[in-house]
Amino acid sequence: MFAAIGPGLLLAATGVGGGDLATGSFAGSIVGTAVLWAVLVGAFMKFVVTEGLARWQLATGDSFLEGVAHHLGPGVIWVFLPYLFVWSFFVGAAQISACGVAMHALFPVFDDPVHGKIFFGILSSVVGLVLVSRGGYRLFEKVMRVSISVMFVTVVLTALRLWPGTGEVLRGLFVPNIAELSGDSLVWTVALIGGVGGTLTVLCYGYWIREEGRTGVEDLWICRVDLGVGYAMTAVFGIAMVIVGSHVQIEGAGATLLVELAEALEGPIGPVGKWMFLIGAWGTVFSSLLGVWQAVPYLFADCWRLTRRGPARSQPARVDTQALPYRSFLVLIALVPMIGLFMGFQQVQKIYTVSGALFFPFLALALLILNGRAAWVGERFKSRPITSVVLLGVLAFFSRIAVKTVWGI
Repeated sequence: MFAAIGPGLLLAATGVGGGDLATGSFAGSIVGTAVLWAVLVGAFMKFVVTEGLARWQLATGDSFLEGVAHHLGPGVIWVFLPYLFVWSFFVGAAQISACGVAMHALFPVFDDPVHGKIFFGILSSVVGLVLVSRGGYRLFEKVMRVSISVMFVTVVLTALRLWPGTGEVLRGLFVPNIAELSGDSLVWTVALIGGVGGTLTVLCYGYWIREEGRTGVEDLWICRVDLGVGYAMTAVFGIAMVIVGSHVQIEGAGATLLVELAEALEGPIGPVGKWMFLIGAWGTVFSSLLGVWQAVPYLFADCWRLTRRGPARSQPARVDTQALPYRSFLVLIALVPMIGLFMGFQQVQKIYTVSGALFFPFLALALLILNGRAAWVGERFKSRPITSVVLLGVLAFFSRIAVKTVWGI
């Protein structure tokens, strides 16, 4: 069973990174446990979207990008490629920066935390590059399992140590406080919903299930179980971070954020708990970096193939991870975003979150079109009305975030 839910765990670990640590803790610090329901809403939205991606791929044999190129025109791929380059730079910069911050918190050997962030960020990126390029998917999967275990166990144990009471947690989960939200509390609640579970990285799930040999509709049930477990873990992690944040007043926003959060936690959970939390935070951000390094080059390699040959229609086409397109993009995403280490941590995380949120309206709209046609996916796998309603909700929510972010209205 643990092997069967592997891709879902990879998706959870990749989607939960430094931004989720910061967003969850800030939301908890400002709003408290009353905002826990937002984590469930965000995880449910991402589950519906990713299940739609898996259902499309298993019903048709095409990846999402292949389906878009075939049914909506190859021009969409040419529009997507520049976005992929921009997003990859900022997500890479965010991952490297978050790893640098986490490792500096664990090993504060530099007097200047910015220098620590830069040194450890570069080291983390190079280690991730070597692991992915030398070990392939199988080594990546094994390392990720260890990182996921460290991440999940330590952060959840920290939240349990700070448990505010079952009644308070249940009220936060199932009694939304929408009418009470305004100003900063509303902003952080929306950020919590939008940030849970990743953005563009959800597309990578299709490539991971191909690596596992899932290519037919008979595998859809295990993908649903797989995704259910993965997003349940994502939700539990998000809930844990909100609980952690609700017990401290967070003032850090840059390279000292994790250090100040850990220092604030030392009082209620003790020095051992403080170091457990820091180890869990490192596991969180490094597993996310490793997932992005391994998975995002799939997207570029698939786009490269589609722009040169068009979508494959005879059988599912697995991306060759030893070929030049994949390996070149792997090197680029590991090295070029190091420039972002000289930008502010909060600034990088914000741009990365915003650029990812801009993609989701397109993704939801494409799934409404692709999975809404019985002629394309079959009557059995066509989206049901309730699924379409949820996707319309995802489209409306992320479109509103995009408009608010870009035009400020």
